Amino acid sequence: MTTQHTGSEPGSAAGGTEEISGPALSGRARFWRRFRRQWPAQIALGYLIVIVAVAVCAPLLATYSPFDQNLNGVLARPSGEHWLGTDDLGRDVYSRLLYAARISLLAAAQAVAVSLVLGVLPGLLAGYAGKKTDAVIMRITDAVMSFPPLILAIAVVGVLGPSLTNAMFVIGIIFAPRFLRLVRGSVLSLRAETFIEASRSIGTPRWRIIQRHVLPNVLSPLVVQISLASALAMLAEASLSFLGLGVQPPEASWGAMIERGFRYTAAAPWMTVFPGLLIALTVLAFNVLGDGLRDSLGREVRKAS
Repeated sequence: MTTQHTGSEPGSAAGGTEEISGPALSGRARFWRRFRRQWPAQIALGYLIVIVAVAVCAPLLATYSPFDQNLNGVLARPSGEHWLGTDDLGRDVYSRLLYAARISLLAAAQAVAVSLVLGVLPGLLAGYAGKKTDAVIMRITDAVMSFPPLILAIAVVGVLGPSLTNAMFVIGIIFAPRFLRLVRGSVLSLRAETFIEASRSIGTPRWRIIQRHVLPNVLSPLVVQISLASALAMLAEASLSFLGLGVQPPEASWGAMIERGFRYTAAAPWMTVFPGLLIALTVLAFNVLGDGLRDSLGREVRKAS
């Protein structure tokens, strides 16, 4: 049975000490007790659920095909026919926003997935394998982190060629050190815990200790980091698409829609205002949710992150 050490008192919570009468609450019960008090995080979670649902149901909700052009109706103002207006090719902005949500969210998920794959395992090795392995991995990590993320992404994507897959793969590599350092710090703090020492003393293999005891205890800070990294990945995708290095026409992401509408800001502000607003709200929601999860999961997560 997996032993999970939380490092916090049953009644601890963000911003003070909770008084709990009766038997001590389980870790899951403590989390939900705290999270119910995090109303900004609940609103953020609800917003993200709606955005994901809208992206999934885009074909059902769209009033037009996102690719249909109408050169007789270019730059049309928002109306009953086109709720959010049309772009410079007469395409319905509302329909393109729905389909662009799919690409923006999938791009952020792809980047975070790459970061997890490249960050978690090396982080476990760096924290548990020993000083030499730790030194090598951390030197590589420091080298990657020494470059400004967006500048490095632009340089690499410029060499590989502009595409959403290349852009998000590079962003995932650049963000991987964030996960690596988080996991390494969590593992280093866990190595000295009594239940880890007890497992070593009875001859439990190292891989088994990592699987049964270490991994479950690094999941909480990882969940928080995933939320925060998703916000950064979405901003990075929007920036690269704005520069023409991300999604390519006729597909659209929110960042690509801003780039398309930038030249028509005065004549058709709706081309940039609506995708810009969605980016801002979604990034804010990811950050608020991450902060709420950090406070709800306990002091050990705040220390790790």
